[in-house]
Amino acid sequence: QVQLQESGPGLVKPSQTLSLTCTVSGGSITTNYYYWSWFRQAPGKEREFVAAITWNGGSTYNADSVKGRFTISRDNAKNTVYLQMNSLKPEDTAVYYCAATSGYYLQGYDYWGQGTQVTVSS
Repeated sequence: QVQLQESGPGLVKPSQTLSLTCTVSGGSITTNYYYWSWFRQAPGKEREFVAAITWNGGSTYNADSVKGRFTISRDNAKNTVYLQMNSLKPEDTAVYYCAATSGYYLQGYDYWGQGTQVTVSS
């Protein structure tokens, strides 16, 4: 059973940088055809897609709201996926989730982490 665990600092000021880590156990992030992604859910809003990376690291995808600011990456040796978030805004405040799917990155997901809170506030 694949398990995902998110971690990272919880509170930052606007315009600052923050990096989230998704540690994967019970499976390899190099498993063929899997997408590894980040989602977020702000208070009172639906969960939304943030970024995804393919099983071979060959392609990445970003939501329009984070393009140019967020970068998804991976470390195969550590079986870990990262989300580097630059130029943070208060509207980036949300619970951030790591997820994995054997289907297309915009379709249903097989595995989810429990989420980690990110608060952007001065």
